[in-house]
Amino acid sequence: MKNVALVLGSGGARGIAHIGVIEELEDNGYTITSIAGSSMGAVVGAIYASGELDHYKSWMCNLDRYKVFNLMDFTLTSQGFIKGERVFNEIKKFVSARNIEDLRIPFCAVAVDISGSKEHVFSEGDLFGAIRASVAIPSVLTPVYLNDMVLIDGGVLNPLPVDKVARNENDILVAIDLNGPGDYHLEKKIEAKRQKELKREEGKWLSKLNRHFNDFFSSDEKQKKHDYFDIMNGSIDLMQTKLTNVILQKNRPDMVMHVPKNAAKTYEFFKAEELINYGRQEAKKMIAKFESKQEENGQ
Repeated sequence: MKNVALVLGSGGARGIAHIGVIEELEDNGYTITSIAGSSMGAVVGAIYASGELDHYKSWMCNLDRYKVFNLMDFTLTSQGFIKGERVFNEIKKFVSARNIEDLRIPFCAVAVDISGSKEHVFSEGDLFGAIRASVAIPSVLTPVYLNDMVLIDGGVLNPLPVDKVARNENDILVAIDLNGPGDYHLEKKIEAKRQKELKREEGKWLSKLNRHFNDFFSSDEKQKKHDYFDIMNGSIDLMQTKLTNVILQKNRPDMVMHVPKNAAKTYEFFKAEELINYGRQEAKKMIAKFESKQEENGQ
């Protein structure tokens, strides 16, 4: 009764919280028997199913703003301005090439075929091809071409693929939503550490890039409060929130955890340590609530 069918939602850097959720589930005696993921959820799910989550966690926790910026391989194309090859080349250093069907547990990644206006679910075939397609954020990461399909981020149609995860008899359906309501609050110790890091990194390339986009896209001081990335990320988050609400009304997981939208912007991967801790903290509450309800029902 402690087998889990785990669904990991899309939401950019907030998806790092998935790592903490997985760790907390395992520490409480739950066995993850299948995973479905969309976008960043597909990345974390694939790496977990590959057995390399510890390596991935270590790498993520060593990223700062400057390192994140250096992972962005910019390209001059109308289809997107980041190729994504540098990130995946780093992941390939600890996750070997393999097919999805060879993973230790059933896994699937959701992408969207923009040419056919429909979802495409990867449940077999090349693992890296599947997760690269699932994270292809429109206008940011270049799309993936496969046969007659043009594949983009799975969050466009299915940010929380509850209906795609493989189910087993008597398993527990757990869904992690990265576009939740509410405010994100940090422990004082973590907040102080973040502020110290931000001060140290002032003037580095990422902040310069943001200032450049501010100046380029608007000459109005009022409009500059929302730069190109803020507008794009906010639009995507709003779309995914609406879709997730519909998905959760239609499908009722046994456990649901919501990560607030303001926990991190799409590319703030330098917040890995605090997001993992947040994932563990919220997962602990989710599990306690579920187990308390089970006791009340005599199960």
